[in-house]
Formats: sequence, C-alpha cells, structure tokens
Amino acid sequence: MSSVMEMPPEIAQSKKIAVFCGARDGARPGHLLLAREFGTALARRGLDLVYGAGGVGVMGAVAHSVIDAGGGVTGVVPRFLHERECADNAPGALFLVRSMHERKALMYRLSAGFAVLPGGFGTLDELLEVATWNQLSLMRKPIVVVNHQGFFDPLLGMLDHLVREGFLKEAERSLIQEGRDAEDALDLLTAAHTQPVPAAV
Repeated sequence: MSSVMEMPPEIAQSKKIAVFCGARDGARPGHLLLAREFGTALARRGLDLVYGAGGVGVMGAVAHSVIDAGGGVTGVVPRFLHERECADNAPGALFLVRSMHERKALMYRLSAGFAVLPGGFGTLDELLEVATWNQLSLMRKPIVVVNHQGFFDPLLGMLDHLVREGFLKEAERSLIQEGRDAEDALDLLTAAHTQPVPAAV
C-alpha cells in the first residue's frame, strides 16, 4: 500500500538507487525474474529504491521485491499516469508530480546512481537523459545497464558505433557501464561511491 505525498522532504541520496525499467512483463519470464533478483539484492545491501511508481510489470516486480527484503521504496509518478500504471498497487512512499519532466527531475535528485533493467521507450529515454546530464557535467552519478541474457547488446553496440563514427568520445561512452547480472551491476554502482567525484559545473 502506498502513502501519497505531494512535496518531497529533503531525502539523503547516499543509499538510494533509481531503477529505470518497464511497466510491462516483457516477452520472456526472465525479465521478471531479473527484476525480483535485483530488488532483493538491492535491499540486502542496505540500499533503497527510487522508481517510477508502477505497480505492474518489471517495475512492480522490483519494488515488491525490495519491500519483501526489508528495503525502502520511493515512487514518483505524474498524476495522469497514476491510474494507468496502477500506482495504487505500487508499494512504498509515493510522490505525485505534475509532469513527466518533474518525475524524472525528482528521481534524479533523490538518487545516488541509476540501474537500468529491461523496458521500452520510457526506459531508454531516462537512460539517455541521465547519460547526457553526466556528459554535460550537470551531475556525476553512476549509470549501469543490467545486461541480463544480452538484452542490451543492441543498445551497447549502437553506443560503440557512435564512438567509431566520431559522435561520442571513449570517456563519454564509459558513462554507461554494463553489469551482467544484479550483483555485478550493484558492485559497479557501489564501487563508484568509493571514488573521488568531481563537482558538477
């Protein structure tokens, strides 16, 4: 059951990871299995979840698994998506915002890093936006795609293609890291917090 809040309090980022993922199950059962494994592993490491407050699909599976494993969950959803994405069934504290732009901005603000699980247009939009913000030094927060069973191989190949074609530098390409499974991805995210981080411009 969600508790709905209009305005966010000041929340520490250091233990919160945003997960970008789909509000659908996907074509293979492995997508939901990965979501549950990631949510459980996140909570077991003492990390909390920030997500798009969907109560269904991969998104819902991640959130319920974090709760089941004793972790904290913060969801952010625009009012117009509240019913469509079954936010009433989404666990954790729930922030209602006015727009998709506000949703993303608040998720970015609350989170210390970003994990990307299988999803569609919205997931890719969020991934590429946080990568762009890092590229422009608007933030310095780690990004890891969880490339379970090669789901993100085509996307990662496209990023490498952009480097070869001169539209990305190697250092910019490295802003999007690859984890093969939940534990590998979380190792990369937590390791990033032990490195010196330059201040954002």
